[in-house]
Amino acid sequence: MERMPEFELKRPTNLAEVVAWLGANPCARLLAGGTDLVPNLRRGIEHAPLLVDLSAVRGMSDIARTETGLALGACVTLARLGTDASIVHQYPALAEAARAIAGPGHRNVATLGGNLCLDTRCVFYNQSEWWRAANRYCLKRGGDICHVAPQGQRCHAAFSGDLAPALLVLGAEVEVVSTRGTRRAPLAELYADDGAAHLTLAQDEVLACVRVPAAKPGLRSGYRRARTRAAMDFPLAGVACALTLQGDVLAELRVALTGTNPNPFLLAGCDEFTGRCVDAELLAQLGKRVQKQVSPMRSTVTPSNYRRLVAAGLAQRLVLELAGPL
Repeated sequence: MERMPEFELKRPTNLAEVVAWLGANPCARLLAGGTDLVPNLRRGIEHAPLLVDLSAVRGMSDIARTETGLALGACVTLARLGTDASIVHQYPALAEAARAIAGPGHRNVATLGGNLCLDTRCVFYNQSEWWRAANRYCLKRGGDICHVAPQGQRCHAAFSGDLAPALLVLGAEVEVVSTRGTRRAPLAELYADDGAAHLTLAQDEVLACVRVPAAKPGLRSGYRRARTRAAMDFPLAGVACALTLQGDVLAELRVALTGTNPNPFLLAGCDEFTGRCVDAELLAQLGKRVQKQVSPMRSTVTPSNYRRLVAAGLAQRLVLELAGPL
């Protein structure tokens, strides 16, 4: 990596100042923990003459508990999410996903909003400037070809954030602030199925808060991931599940995935499993459904079909685990 390029740093204390700086400076970037942005700046992947630091913005590091659930400021650290007693107890999928990310040093500074807005990744993109120049720039940054699928005009870089699938199965919503006001939307609407432009945020919009509904009685949830190295690595595939049981049968099942597609997504068709026992037949059907809906490409060091099979296996094992005795 190269040294950090020169930049101007602004440290506002409220969101109105943040969105004003973003709206007036199209090349500005937000800085929270910086664990993804700073390496990309040093690689020459990102170019940001103005960084807007969120560390002093009031309220963005708060965890608020209400009768309707949790309100999580976008600057809450992953370390807090992974160790907060009420989150560990009521939303284990979220706590497990937070604890799975990177290492302790990263989790102490990396944030909820940063992980949800994590840039997509590809072995042809996450390289140094000289490497990318020597190998012809890719479609995602500066070039006109996707090295993963050279005949197409679509970027296949994969989203690899761990928190998104956990929050998707928990029914989370996001609050986004801009110069035009505040809007609230389901978390899924934050993402587009496009590796080069996977976020739907406008230039002057900031993800300010994530709202998680109160956990239903009997809700069981969890998160599992596979990665090349045992620690400090992005997921090749990650799966979150949330379910409730009525006796021995499923009353509700939600499954979400990350690491395989340009966007995190809820698995479609899980409502067809309600009213059924978690047996070998159901798990086989679940595995086939996962394999059909994931779309891993040659964007990591492992074969695409390996990631497809891993995603299916993770989903099957996690559902079986959650449906078992407590």
